[in-house]
Amino acid sequence: MVIIGIDPGLANTGWAIVETRGPRCAARAYGCIHTEPSEQLAMRLYAICSSLTHIVERYHPEQVAIEEIFFGQNARSAVATAQARGAALAALAGCGLGVGEYTPMQIKQAIVGTGSADKRQVTYMVRQVLGLDHDPRPDHAADALAAAVCHANLSRSLDVVDGKPASAIERIASESVGAKDWRDLSPQEVARLVS
Repeated sequence: MVIIGIDPGLANTGWAIVETRGPRCAARAYGCIHTEPSEQLAMRLYAICSSLTHIVERYHPEQVAIEEIFFGQNARSAVATAQARGAALAALAGCGLGVGEYTPMQIKQAIVGTGSADKRQVTYMVRQVLGLDHDPRPDHAADALAAAVCHANLSRSLDVVDGKPASAIERIASESVGAKDWRDLSPQEVARLVS
């Protein structure tokens, strides 16, 4: 399976192509789409949309993993990120790709094992999982790699877990812990459900 990971941002949108074969993940490509603050908003969003469309045409991913927006103290920054995220989602939907959306905490949990991991820990684990001989740069690309690896791990564990199809896992999750969506579960909760 080939996954495109996206870390949305108006100034910098990180992207990454990760390929899975069985339990192994490998980075095929990654980078960052940069837009200038001096450009008109519509042109910046168009640049994100068109760049992602070209990346999809080049690498042919089958699925998308995109980071959800974290609304912190800066509402203006959150709005800009939401606009960039919308442009990314529109481009990827236009390419016919299924989208997995993950909070920063879910990505950290899936990569490091704790939702409170810092960037250094996430980057280290991404490097280890993908067998890279260097820290991926820029940080936005590293975050996109983390989103793609998160999606690969959760998709793999939920497509078939101990011989149970994903629909069975979702039913068990709903009945056992009241989760509305499998993405609401931590990797530890998934493991408990299938044991």
